[in-house]
Amino acid sequence: MQRVFTEQELRQYDGSRKNPVYIAYNGVVYDVTSSPHWRTGEHRNLHFAGQDLTSELPDAPHSDLVFRKFPIVGILKSE
Repeated sequence: MQRVFTEQELRQYDGSRKNPVYIAYNGVVYDVTSSPHWRTGEHRNLHFAGQDLTSELPDAPHSDLVFRKFPIVGILKSE
């Protein structure tokens, strides 16, 4: 059974205070801690960890296939 995150809970996983770095896309929560692009909790000074990035991906220079390399840690509960 996968963990269910609320948006408020997801915000805690922003890389601060030694927390892992999680982001959500299309209702799935990914652990992107291992990515050098997310080490500071920010991605290219455009995107922030601990958030649902679904609406931001269309502006990215990559597709959602990039998420395949990261572990799924749960699902995001829509509020």
